Amino acid sequence: MNDNSGMQKITIFQQNGSGENKIAGVREYGDEIIKLEIISIDDVLPLLIEDTGEYLPGNISADLVLDFLKHQDLSQDLVALCAKMEIPIISSGKKILNKWVMTPPT
Repeated sequence: MNDNSGMQKITIFQQNGSGENKIAGVREYGDEIIKLEIISIDDVLPLLIEDTGEYLPGNISADLVLDFLKHQDLSQDLVALCAKMEIPIISSGKKILNKWVMTPPT
């Protein structure tokens, strides 16, 4: 855990509201044990993003990251950042290979 509150910190990355239903569920059922940080990317994005630094933070402080991004370049670089920081990440329905990412089917 990142602090002494006993709460798990989950950072959620979403694009154009893509994680809102899941966020609502976490808030409803885990509000007392989970602290959420929501990072929303709502810009119109090009098909190819060579430098995702404009959209992704350089540092993440979380126990777990949930990836609801739709743009593959953002998801790929988010997974690489989480791996570098040794933070587990769940990227549902994506085809990304890395020991730090879980990609359950949707």
